[in-house]
Amino acid sequence: MKQILFSGMIGLFLTLIGTPLLIKLLAKKGYGQFIRDDGPRTHGSKKGTPTMGGISFILATIIAYVVTKVITSSDPTFSGVLVLFLFAGMGLVGFLDDYIKIVKQRSLGLRAKAKMAGQLIVGIAFAVLSLQFADLRGQTPASDRLSFTQDFGWQIGPVLFVIWALFMILAMSNGVNLTDGLDGLATGASVMVFGAYTFIGIWQHQESCANLITAGPGCYEVRDPLDLAVVASALMGACFGFLWWNTSPAKIFMGDTGSLALGGALAGLAICSRTELLLAILGGLFVLITMSVVIQVGSFRLTGKRVFRMAPLQHHFELKGWSEVLVVVRFWIIQGMCVIVGLGIFYGGWQASK
Repeated sequence: MKQILFSGMIGLFLTLIGTPLLIKLLAKKGYGQFIRDDGPRTHGSKKGTPTMGGISFILATIIAYVVTKVITSSDPTFSGVLVLFLFAGMGLVGFLDDYIKIVKQRSLGLRAKAKMAGQLIVGIAFAVLSLQFADLRGQTPASDRLSFTQDFGWQIGPVLFVIWALFMILAMSNGVNLTDGLDGLATGASVMVFGAYTFIGIWQHQESCANLITAGPGCYEVRDPLDLAVVASALMGACFGFLWWNTSPAKIFMGDTGSLALGGALAGLAICSRTELLLAILGGLFVLITMSVVIQVGSFRLTGKRVFRMAPLQHHFELKGWSEVLVVVRFWIIQGMCVIVGLGIFYGGWQASK
């Protein structure tokens, strides 16, 4: 368990001291946020704030994982490395998007096809590789069966699994991206979900079917649950440190570099811990905000009318007169409730299977 503590603390320390250095570097180069003209008027003051802050917690998470392995003389696992690969790969796509926005001073960044192609390449590589590298028990990092609190149902086969994994990766990446519209909102919400996955990894390790002494009914067939907890803890710590600088008034924004990376990490943890459908509850705020955009677009195309004053949902409440801090705190409360419900369902699933 020392690995989990070390990775979280190192990730926290690195972003606390590293983010202000990144802020100075980005400000010196003039890499500031481009603000849309059709957004809330109060966002005008955010123009020029350094962006691409996701670089900070991406590097901090990877370094925290590597240093933890060195300190504890433990070996990295395929599951942990694959989640970090997805995390960093999606972050690279986001970085290219952010860089084009800044250099060309346009709000759209990468062309839609190019951005989607990048996400597909990284997602397909992760999905294919996650069905390889079986351990002595034949367990691979991912499973080609659907999962809620554990695997259930029939095997869907590698092709359908890749499609399903891609859907999850794209949905969560874009969900976090849509949520990242107010200071600290996406960062704080992500911290809570990574905290939940730290707990889930620890619990699955203690109740693993690989433990011949304690294994019993309801044990978890997860390849590397403890290392997934180490990755989740590093992510939680790194995001916590970044939140110190990202909370209102933000000194730096994560940009697509950070939001796509965080969404990829969430999807990767869910896939490798066999909690794919549970992620929709644990990350309920991201789902809610994504659905607000779907409803807004669908309603306008079908009826010509808008359901919300503006989508994503957080901007609707801003236009209703809520302050930015009020929206963020109340949405954090919603996300906290989602995590509590999700963990309750996870524990209930274990109790029911005993």
